[in-house]
Amino acid sequence: MPTPSELVDGIRAGDRRALSRAITLVESTRADHRIEAAAVLDALLPATGGAVRIGISGPPGVGKSTFIEALGVHLVDAGHRVAVLAVDPSSSRTGGSILGDKTRMEQLSRRREAYIRPSPGGGHLGGVARRTREAMLLCEAFGFDVVIVETIGVGQSEIAVADMVDLFLLLVSPGGGDELQGIKRGIMELADLVVVNKADGDLAPAAGRTRADYANALQLLRPKWRSWSARALSCSALEQRGVDEVWAAVDAFRVAVDGAGELASHRARQSLAWMWSEIHDELLGAFRADPRVAAQLAALEAEVRAGEVSPTAAARRLLDTFERHDR
Repeated sequence: MPTPSELVDGIRAGDRRALSRAITLVESTRADHRIEAAAVLDALLPATGGAVRIGISGPPGVGKSTFIEALGVHLVDAGHRVAVLAVDPSSSRTGGSILGDKTRMEQLSRRREAYIRPSPGGGHLGGVARRTREAMLLCEAFGFDVVIVETIGVGQSEIAVADMVDLFLLLVSPGGGDELQGIKRGIMELADLVVVNKADGDLAPAAGRTRADYANALQLLRPKWRSWSARALSCSALEQRGVDEVWAAVDAFRVAVDGAGELASHRARQSLAWMWSEIHDELLGAFRADPRVAAQLAALEAEVRAGEVSPTAAARRLLDTFERHDR
């Protein structure tokens, strides 16, 4: 692994290998790598913040990869540089991940102005990998002006991405009222754009009705922004129709919220949330690594499973042990 200064120099010079190695470094859980990753991020922080950050989520089978490729190709053709951070689900048994997005986005992966980085979810809740934020900053420092985060797409917990991007795009399939019933209010309230994909062929009429259903539903929700109201659009990523309208809406969103001063405050709140997330993760890691806690953990877990000790009492005993050791 190159030194932090070598990675910083490589990213500033446009070395894609340095970018990939830097992302590998920030994804590492080794203590020495965490220190080096922090040094890289601190050095590159002044060069970050210039990209449009887009989070894209949706249920399995909605065509996220096809949509992202169509959008990415459209943006590259328009002169943008696009980074895609695609999060794949990890096996709960082996921890392995297929990481197939680079294969699915074959056309976009061949463009020099694009960069696709698949990462395993690693069991991290919210549909994103634990170090997606750091990877996003590294891509911005490299010079990408659009960063797209594709979530895993496995359930309603996929809301963590909304805490790290500017615009949250919810991709849905034609399905009318039944589809709308399947989307929970929580994720709808976070959406800045709802895009009905697969608006082609026999599904085109259903896509139009679904778009209207979502447009009506969005009017009933409290807006996230003072300067922007969520919109519902439709497109066909397969036929690359309507993708330009989606980007026009993203551009209009950026102009509106940035012009109103809301984007800066939004990102500031995200940075604070990121800080507290790091504190939580580091404290939990220190707790699990504490030798006195480790000495009691297996026995207490067995007692909780057997119903001999309540989870609350067991947690309190472990925390008391950790706090005494910390003093």
